[in-house]
Amino acid sequence: MSRRSQIVMTEEEIAAYLKDARTIVLNSIGRDGVPHPAPMWFALEGDVTDGGSIVMTTFTKSQKIRNLQRDPRVSLLVEDGETYTELRGVVFYGRAELTEDIDAVGQILQAISRHGGGGAADAVSETERAGLRAQVAKRTAIRVRPQKIVSWDHRKLGGVY
Repeated sequence: MSRRSQIVMTEEEIAAYLKDARTIVLNSIGRDGVPHPAPMWFALEGDVTDGGSIVMTTFTKSQKIRNLQRDPRVSLLVEDGETYTELRGVVFYGRAELTEDIDAVGQILQAISRHGGGGAADAVSETERAGLRAQVAKRTAIRVRPQKIVSWDHRKLGGVY
C-alpha cells in the first residue's frame, strides 16, 4: 500500500518550507539531452502553488541560459533532511521565461537578496543596491510558473517507514 498521500505537503506547508529555503536546484536540459543541474538562489513572486512564480538570475553567457534558450523545460528542486525519516522536498515542473530587461533583473536580484536574508524591502542597503546595479547588465532573469508540483515530508510518518 502506498503511503504517498500521507507525506504530501499542503500549500501552506510548501509556502513555509520555501520561505526558509535559500537554494533551489535548477535542472535545464543540455544539448545532448542530459539534465544540467545548477544550484541557484531564488525568490518567490506570489503564491507558487496558485499562479505565482519562482525567480532567479544568472549570467547571460552561462550554460544554463544557453540550455533554456534552446529548450525552456525545467524542473526545480528544494530538499533537506539528514535521515530517511527527515527527508522533505518540493519539485516544480514548468517552463523558463527569460528576460534581460535591466529593471526586471534588478528587481529580481533585490528580491533574492531579501529572500535569502529574510529582510524587508528597505533592508537592502544602498551599498548592496549599488553592487546589484553593477551586475544587472551581465545577467538574465529566469521566471518559472509551476505547471506541476510534487512534494514530500517524511517527518509526517512519525519515524515509521
